[in-house]
Amino acid sequence: MNYFIEIFNNQVLFSGFIAWLIAQILKIFTDFYKNRKVNVTRIVGSGGMPSSHSALVMGLSTAVGLKHGWGSDLYVISLVFSLIVMYDASGVRRAVGKQASLLNRMIKDLYKHKRILEEELKELVGHTPKEVFAGAILGIIVANYYL
Repeated sequence: MNYFIEIFNNQVLFSGFIAWLIAQILKIFTDFYKNRKVNVTRIVGSGGMPSSHSALVMGLSTAVGLKHGWGSDLYVISLVFSLIVMYDASGVRRAVGKQASLLNRMIKDLYKHKRILEEELKELVGHTPKEVFAGAILGIIVANYYL
């Protein structure tokens, strides 16, 4: 039972979680700025500005660096995994989102008045490099504040 309490008192985990939460909340505002309507479902959705994946992993990595040292093996491992997550967020997941957008347009063009799918494919899956960068900066700031 003590392990359960210890993990929730972990400053590194808390830094990453707070960075993720702030990023998710900010998505409501950035989505409003872009679309001029409030969409509270953005708080749980993927994609959008800033990248909560980037905020989470950079929050964790920064907290590890602050706590264990910038030259520690633990920080280097954390940083490498963070870079992989951010690359994936702006690469593979972004390509999937573009494919979903193209498929949705094709279906609309082919079947303007005929319903094919119950719902459209999710297009907002990945991130632009700017969204990933913003999330990474957010994670670094939050970790520096909480550690």
